[in-house]
Amino acid sequence: MKRSPRVAASPLLVLASPLYAFKRKAPLASYITGRLGAMILTLFILGFAVFGLMELAPGDMVDQIMTQRLFSEREGRMQSGREMVNPEQFQAQREALGLDQPFYIQYFRWLHRVFLQGDLGTSLISRAPVSFLIAARLPNSLVLNLISLVLITAFSFILGVYFSTKAGGGADLAVSFFSLVLHAFPGILLLILLQLFASVTGLFPVTAYPPFPFGEAPGKFVLSYAHHIFLPLLAAFLGGIGGTLRMIRATMLDQLGQPYITSLRGRGVAEWRIYFHHAFRNTLNPYITGSANLLAGLFSGSLILEIIFAYPGIGRLMYEAVTQEDVNLVLANIMFISALVLAGMVLSDILLALVDPRIRYGKDAG
Repeated sequence: MKRSPRVAASPLLVLASPLYAFKRKAPLASYITGRLGAMILTLFILGFAVFGLMELAPGDMVDQIMTQRLFSEREGRMQSGREMVNPEQFQAQREALGLDQPFYIQYFRWLHRVFLQGDLGTSLISRAPVSFLIAARLPNSLVLNLISLVLITAFSFILGVYFSTKAGGGADLAVSFFSLVLHAFPGILLLILLQLFASVTGLFPVTAYPPFPFGEAPGKFVLSYAHHIFLPLLAAFLGGIGGTLRMIRATMLDQLGQPYITSLRGRGVAEWRIYFHHAFRNTLNPYITGSANLLAGLFSGSLILEIIFAYPGIGRLMYEAVTQEDVNLVLANIMFISALVLAGMVLSDILLALVDPRIRYGKDAG
C-alpha cells in the first residue's frame, strides 16, 4: 500500500499549536495570560504616543529652566529672558538631559531604565526622584477614589434593587429622574458649585486636605481629613451614582421579566429568594464590566477635582508636570495611572470569567 506524502506544517501552525494546547488544558489561565499581554501592549503603545505628543508641544522645559535661572540672576536688568542667553547653553542643557535625541530613542531609553534598573528617573524641575513624588501623592488619590467606588457601589445596589421592586411608582419615577439628571450633569460645574457653597457658607473648607501632617496629631488629622474631604467625596459620589444606579435598576427589571422568573413564581418560590438568589446574581455581570469604566472615570475625573479643591493627589501632580513640561514626571504619571486603570479592567475581565465560564471558553451566551 502506497503512503501519501507527508505535508510539511507551516511555521505559524507549529508556533500556534502549543498555544492551542495550553488554551484547551487551562482555559482560565490562557484567558488571563491573553488579557495581561494585551495590557502590556496597550501600555507600550500609550507610552510611545505620549512621548510623541510631548515632542510636538511648542518649546521644551529647557527654555523654562534657563529663562527662570536668567531672570533670577538678572532680575530687573533685562527685557527678554531669551535674548541674553547663549544658544550654546540651551544646547548643552538639552544634551545633558537627553532631550536632543528623537522622541523614540528617549522612549526606549526610558523603558530600559525603568524595567532593567527599576528607576523611574528624576523630575527635571524639582530634581526629586519621580518614584518618591508618585509615592507621596498616590495614597491620597487611592483613598479618595476607592472610598467613592465603595459608596457608589453600595448605594447603587441598595437603591437599584429596591426601586426595581417599585417600578412605575412615584418614588421610582422620582429616583429615575434625579439619577438621569446626575448622570448628565457636567462634573466640573458640580465641583465649582460645591466650591462656591463651601466658600459662601463656611461649613466646609475650600481645600480638601488638612493643613498639618498626620504625624503631628493622628487623631485630629483623621477628623480634620474627614471634614476636608466630605465635599470632594460628595462630588465624586453624585457624579458616579446616576449611571450605575440606572444600570442596576434596568438590569434587575430585565431579569424580573424573564420566563425563568415566572416559572419560579409559579413553583411558589419565595419572592425574596427570587430577587436575591436569582435576579440579583445576574446583575453582577454588567456591574463588573461597568465597574472598570467607573474606576477609570473616577481617576480621570479626580484630575479636575484635585485642582479645584487643592487636593494633593496624583491628578494634581500630573497637572503640575504637564504645565512645566517635565517629561519624566508626565510619562511616569500617565503610565502609572493607565496601569492602574488597565489593571482594574483586567481584574474585571478575570472576575467575569470566574462568574461566567462561557467567557473563558469563548462560547456564546445562548
